[in-house]
Amino acid sequence: MKLQTVELRRIALPLVRPFRTSFGVQTRRDVLLIHIVTDEGEGWGECVALADPFYSSEYVEGAQAVLRDYLVPRLLAAPHVTARAVAPLLGEVLGHRMAKAAIETAVLDAELRAHDLSFASYLGATRTEVECGVSVGIAPSVDKLLEEVAGYIKQGYRRIKLKIEPGWDVEPVRAVRESFGPELPLQVDANAAYDAATSAKLEALDEFGLLLIEQPFAEDDLHQHAVLSQRIRTAVCLDESITSARAAADAIRQGACSVINVKAGRMGGYLESVRVHDVCEALGIPVWCGGMLETGIGRAANVALAALPNFRYPGDTSASDRYYHQDVTEPFVLRDGMLPVPSGPGMGVEPRQEVLQELTTSVETFRR
Repeated sequence: MKLQTVELRRIALPLVRPFRTSFGVQTRRDVLLIHIVTDEGEGWGECVALADPFYSSEYVEGAQAVLRDYLVPRLLAAPHVTARAVAPLLGEVLGHRMAKAAIETAVLDAELRAHDLSFASYLGATRTEVECGVSVGIAPSVDKLLEEVAGYIKQGYRRIKLKIEPGWDVEPVRAVRESFGPELPLQVDANAAYDAATSAKLEALDEFGLLLIEQPFAEDDLHQHAVLSQRIRTAVCLDESITSARAAADAIRQGACSVINVKAGRMGGYLESVRVHDVCEALGIPVWCGGMLETGIGRAANVALAALPNFRYPGDTSASDRYYHQDVTEPFVLRDGMLPVPSGPGMGVEPRQEVLQELTTSVETFRR
């Protein structure tokens, strides 16, 4: 394909409710969308970087700058572009995986639409619907937490994930487990909020029959994750630590995890995410699909990824109304705890132009 136009569009989406974690409170999403036009068709991608560099070193303003100044010019200069060529073409630019993932996704979307193939079939999906979990932020009180969890269970979510941090861990987890029983699939996510001095609280969570404890320690501290894995029965899952198939294999070899959360933005794109899936499957390590409060554009691609065979846990692929009153695509609606895998060409969804226009805060356009 010949790349003709790249559009960087920023939109502002208020969240249904504030989402608090150990790295801050989100009240709205400042989203960077990428729209490309080629000689064979159009494609969309979504950058999952957050507004501030607290969860990750990447953030929206920085992602837009590196796309504008380095990534987009390299792709526009290439005589032909395919999704598999994107990573090599951008290889001399170090890091910035979320920005690279967004533009690779847009190219892949355009390429698959041109060939009348869906994301799901191209990536290797084996299911037509996926089980959905929901991520619950740190609440103002235990009572508010129980009220929120009860609402999600009533909606049909098949797994609850609780955000935790030192001072908000054992008691809220105990309250949820006692209130909703041992049969509720329950896991926790620390977003690297713990260290060796606070790890005893993580060991105390062992009594609650959790599916897993996600990323308790710093992303570069595989040793501490391996130590915890030896000390508790609960599975230790890595998230921020896993940025590639090689990183996944290294963490598994070191005994740092027995489950991996796959986020395409953190991996640099869906193609590398499939490689992570394949490596983990070969090594007997299950994976699941994480989320970054995506709009329907990013959610469509995530649902397709989550339909691959080694995704064995419900993912953070919640319905649109978990986060947004209106989505930029037709909303994803939960049915019996499941979301359908889009089957149309490319990501199988179309942005609603009237909604985009309403939410847009800025647009930059680059031409060949």
